[in-house]
Amino acid sequence: MPGTLYLVGTPIGNLGDLSPRAAETLRQADFVAAEDTRVTLKLLNHLDIKKPLVCYFEHNRAQMGEKLLARLLAGENCALVTDAGMPAISDPGEDIVRQCAEAGVPVCPVPGPSALVTALAVSGLPTGRFTFEGFLSTTAKNRRAHLESLREERRTMIFYEAPHKLLRTLADLLETFGDRELALCRELTKLHEEVIHTTLAQAPARFRENPPRGEFVLVVSGAPEPTGPGMTEEAALELVRRKMRAGLSRKDACKAAAEASGLPRRTLYERSLEDG
Repeated sequence: MPGTLYLVGTPIGNLGDLSPRAAETLRQADFVAAEDTRVTLKLLNHLDIKKPLVCYFEHNRAQMGEKLLARLLAGENCALVTDAGMPAISDPGEDIVRQCAEAGVPVCPVPGPSALVTALAVSGLPTGRFTFEGFLSTTAKNRRAHLESLREERRTMIFYEAPHKLLRTLADLLETFGDRELALCRELTKLHEEVIHTTLAQAPARFRENPPRGEFVLVVSGAPEPTGPGMTEEAALELVRRKMRAGLSRKDACKAAAEASGLPRRTLYERSLEDG
């Protein structure tokens, strides 16, 4: 019988966020596969856990993935962790998960903190539909192509960025998207946690005197819905929902959406009632 690969979510800053189940899984595993064994060793020491550690990261995932799979097929249980957050999300762990699926090795998620969901929750931007875009490429051509593909994206967008690249990324986002609402989330769950509600145009001024520090999650509003005769009924209904969330009554929200879309106010009102 093969062993099990456990995907163990680890704290993104505050060690108190580690779940009891995650700690127990780390205790019970035969070994731990970590992005950076030095980071994970600190976590294990905090929990007073002694386990064999192997390094599994971006630049050795092909070779090490085969070794991990062989150990799992031989019956060992492995706890896979990343430095912070949920493994296999914007992380080489997705490769070993796929290999396990193909080889019939059980994969068991042990959910934990996630920077992208945490940032989205505190962003103040729409959370019903969103797209996670991770880190932008450092290659100018690929970076431009990535952003251009998102120019008309109407869902809330989430990006990761390192402090030394933040200002360049803000400039590229502004150039491609124009001014948009932005939540800059820094050092989430850590001592210097900060959430800045601003816009792409205004954000750089925050760092003129104090350079960016810490890891950032950028939550950017999606492209505005088209207005006028080209607006679909569903887009008009979404406008009604946004107006109501902003504090308008259903009647006034439908009136505003009808004026913006050219659609009958009564139709929008009746359809909006279906939302409850």
